[in-house]
Amino acid sequence: MKIALAQINVTVGDFSGNLSKIVSAAQTAYDAGASLMITPELVLSGYPPEDLLLRPAFHTASHVAFSELATRLRRFTGLSVLVGHLLRSPPISDANPNQQAARPGPIVDVFNAVSLLIDGQISGTYLKQELPNSGVFDEKRYFKSNLKPLVFELECVKFGVILCEDAWHPSAALLAKEAGAHVLLVLNGSPYHINKENLRVHVLRKRVREIGVSAVYLNLVGAQDELVFDGGSFVLNAQGELMTRLPQFVEKTAIIELDSVRVQRDKIAPCASVEAQVYAALVLGVHDYVNKNRFPGAIIGLSGGIDSALVLAIACDALGANRVRTIMMPSRYTTEISISDATEMARRIGVCYDEIVITPIFEAFRTSLASKFAGLSEDVTEENIQARIRGMLLMAMSNKFGSIVLTTSNKSEMAVGYCTLYGDMAGGFAVIKDITKTLVYRLCRYRNTAATFTTRDIIPKRILTRTPSAELRENQSDQDCLPPYKALDAIIQMYVEEECSLSEIVAAGYTRDDVQQVARLIKLNEYKRRQAPIGIRVTHRAFGRDWRYPITSRFNEEL
Repeated sequence: MKIALAQINVTVGDFSGNLSKIVSAAQTAYDAGASLMITPELVLSGYPPEDLLLRPAFHTASHVAFSELATRLRRFTGLSVLVGHLLRSPPISDANPNQQAARPGPIVDVFNAVSLLIDGQISGTYLKQELPNSGVFDEKRYFKSNLKPLVFELECVKFGVILCEDAWHPSAALLAKEAGAHVLLVLNGSPYHINKENLRVHVLRKRVREIGVSAVYLNLVGAQDELVFDGGSFVLNAQGELMTRLPQFVEKTAIIELDSVRVQRDKIAPCASVEAQVYAALVLGVHDYVNKNRFPGAIIGLSGGIDSALVLAIACDALGANRVRTIMMPSRYTTEISISDATEMARRIGVCYDEIVITPIFEAFRTSLASKFAGLSEDVTEENIQARIRGMLLMAMSNKFGSIVLTTSNKSEMAVGYCTLYGDMAGGFAVIKDITKTLVYRLCRYRNTAATFTTRDIIPKRILTRTPSAELRENQSDQDCLPPYKALDAIIQMYVEEECSLSEIVAAGYTRDDVQQVARLIKLNEYKRRQAPIGIRVTHRAFGRDWRYPITSRFNEEL
């Protein structure tokens, strides 16, 4: 028996486009002789729909698309399809799909559902049992749960269906087993974070060993705002052995085979390094955000530093160099080395490169403010004016040409506020918002050396070896006011991602002064982070959906 795994990339709310992708995958499955095709969680609506789920019109569109999908799947005789979709209560009538306009009122219940379609008819429906409500998930805000299993039989094999979070708890899988399931089918919209692929295998291995059945784990691929779904679908036999694994970050419809209830071993995509995974996640995140939101291209403020170099590399790999424009905006403090390195990288990667000198604009600001600032020495105010001039110029280019500005601030800077509101934070998408400075270096070295790229060494070596500087005053260095990045990033990881106490961080070997300084800066700069553009999440605790600290707060954790 052949089963098709439709690891596809869909877009929230694009019902017609998502429908077409499902039908295309079904055609591939049908041509390969598959008896069953599995699609990801909420594949028809896209995941996560968030507050669109509160709109009756969204449910009407979902219902209409599901009915159309069922009709279009009829031609694939002999192919059963599991489709992730929304289910509303009270139901929408096929005779009057726009009934909510005539009968306004609240949507009583909404379910995260999956239905089995056989010859265009619903043969069974499963409703998600476990609703995740932590981290980036808030499904209890939208959905109701249901505790009934769905087990169906095809070619003498009984399949039990569960959805995503259900696999992280024992009850749903056990109910499927008790209902007679031989094989567990797990449909997922599981977003990526570092080491997530190993965690998924570990969790599902525990489930199959508990109930003694093999399992097929099918995951969504693609990016939706901050979240990146990495695919990486896989199959385990009843002993928990890995039998098949699809590549991460790649849209693919793959065929696996069952021999009775036993899964046959097939291709196992190798696990990539952390650097390779994160880089691929960033490329996919940029590609989908820019294209799904229909921007013609991207604009990057190039500084000659390592952060903008990494963002440029990612953008060109995601969109092609012909859709990326770089602008170098030197001031009196910009070194010739920075201009040379920026020019050289633009040449190596083949991207459009422009220069706009900001010194006259900066002097105009100083002149305008001179009477107001009389008797006061220059400080961070003048530094920030330079950053804001650059932000204004980048946004002007964005307005004129329609391309989105990709910002270049990293997680280390965002954590402690080493960034300027309406300056280097100005833009539409923060590519490396969840990437610490030390990881920035690792990703740049990876991009320069990985054999998977046809063009390598695109980032000049001097960018990797220079002391990082914002170049907003004479002889400035990032470490003038911050701990060394190795210590800073470790403290950020322990405090933000691992939720360690300050005393635990000090006990790990970091100085009391550094720990207190970093914790204080993280607290003080919450107001900045709230105003930053959204960015790609690659850790399990990113600033944004994962991090919900109040701006107005007098709580201070003491050592």
